[in-house]
Amino acid sequence: MHALVRHGSAALLLAIVINAWPWAALAAAVLGFALASASAMTMLVFMRGLHMPRWSAWLAAAVVFVAILSNAIGGFDVITTTLDRIGMDVGKRRLSLLAVVTVLVTAVALYAGARLANRIIGHSIAEARGFDATQKLLFQKLASIIVIVIAFFFGIDLLGIDLTSFAVFSGALGLAVGFGLQKTVGNLIAGIILLMDRSIKPGDVIVVGESFGWVNKIGVRAVSVITRDGKEHLIPNENLMTQEVENWSFSDRNVRVRIPVGIAYESDVKLAQKLMLEAALESPRVLDSPRPNVWLASFGDYALEHEILAWISDPEGGVGNVKSDVLNRLWVKFQEHGIEIPFPQQVLHFRSTRGDRIGSIAGVRGEGPVGGNEDAP
Repeated sequence: MHALVRHGSAALLLAIVINAWPWAALAAAVLGFALASASAMTMLVFMRGLHMPRWSAWLAAAVVFVAILSNAIGGFDVITTTLDRIGMDVGKRRLSLLAVVTVLVTAVALYAGARLANRIIGHSIAEARGFDATQKLLFQKLASIIVIVIAFFFGIDLLGIDLTSFAVFSGALGLAVGFGLQKTVGNLIAGIILLMDRSIKPGDVIVVGESFGWVNKIGVRAVSVITRDGKEHLIPNENLMTQEVENWSFSDRNVRVRIPVGIAYESDVKLAQKLMLEAALESPRVLDSPRPNVWLASFGDYALEHEILAWISDPEGGVGNVKSDVLNRLWVKFQEHGIEIPFPQQVLHFRSTRGDRIGSIAGVRGEGPVGGNEDAP
């Protein structure tokens, strides 16, 4: 902003100086060069402030520089005549360098104007009251499309291009849209539909296939989903329309978390369940209403299997950290009250027939076979 004010002030001051006194030709050329340089730098800073591509910003600055300098030394006639002489014949038409420069300058000017209009309209919509974030995003995208269409047809009219000349290519353009741009157009329409029916909104926590995270942005082509690992998945809008999507915060942001816990069979079950409930209630992200609950799920091989059912209202903050916090608190409570958390183990019981036991005892004593006849010495 400071650079824009600085260069703009210099250009304004030089313009006043040039027009305030009838300078000689050399002095006018020197002052014109300075004015052109200041104006070009002002245009460059302005274009970069609109986040325009670097090449377009420099092109606009060069056009401003040439225009102001040529005006200071006598007008555009010399430059335009020279550019018009450089060209070639394409069929029945002549393509000159002046026409190419005119098209480029017009395109850059319209592009910059469209970007500026989109920023102004987007800021106005963002500051508007009475709309939620999803409706504002929808209006911004629709306004952006309308501005681009208006700029396109305005440029066609400004350049004097006859639209009837495109009639020959209308069939080919239709085929290109039907085959080559089918997915792109489908994703664009799907994105608008998603914003209109509000089935998926920025900030929602969704599961699509193996992707789990919160919706960061709904773009023209894809939806940005950020996982808990910080990875950003770009899911095409059309996939969200055709595939099954699990939205954790569609109508209600409350999500129930299941935390499995096993205790030893010898433990005090009532005390253990009380401690589980206390650990859940002490966790800062667990809601008091709906109230957490503890269920005895099953009789396991080596433990009494329980489930702590806790509710949270911010699933975008993650689920695993809630489980970890509750289990850490529960571990401390179990240690204080002597509740044992069992580990996998097996108890083996060996049984044998009565005859095998007697034979084993006789073998240990060194006696002969039971019931057998031995010859006396």
